Amino acid sequence: MSMFKSIDISASGLTAERLRMDIISKNIANANTTRTSSGTPYRRQVPIFREASSNLTFQQHLDAAKKGILRGNGVEVIAVKEDKSPFKKVYEPGHPDADKDGYVQMPNVDIVAEMINMISSTRAYEANVTCINSTKSMAMKALEIGR
Repeated sequence: MSMFKSIDISASGLTAERLRMDIISKNIANANTTRTSSGTPYRRQVPIFREASSNLTFQQHLDAAKKGILRGNGVEVIAVKEDKSPFKKVYEPGHPDADKDGYVQMPNVDIVAEMINMISSTRAYEANVTCINSTKSMAMKALEIGR
C-alpha cells in the first residue's frame, strides 16, 4: 500500500465523520421541533457507512488475505436514514400541537445519546487526522534519508 493510498483512506474517513457530525448537529438542533413540513415531529437521522467498494470479487479478496495483503479503500456513506423509533409523548396541554388529551408528540432525539455519538465521531475524526500526520511524518523522514 502506498503512502498516498493511506492518506486517501484517512481522508475518506474524515469526510464520513464530518458528515456524521453534521447529521448529529442537525438532530440536536431539531430536538424540540414538533412540526416539520410533512406535519409530523422531526425524526432522528442516522448515516449508514460501508467500506468503499473495490470492484474485487470475493475470491480476489480471499486470495489477498491469504497473502497478507490489505486492500482497503476507505469508507463511504451510502445513505442517511430516518430512525423509525416511536416519538416521545409529553404532557403539555397549552402547546399548539397538543392532542385532545394534552399530549404533544416530540421528536425521537435523545440529547445524551447524540452527545455520546458526537464524542465518538470526534475521536474517529482525530484518529484519521493522526494517521494522515503519521504518514506525512514518515514521508518526510524518508526524504531525509536521501540527503
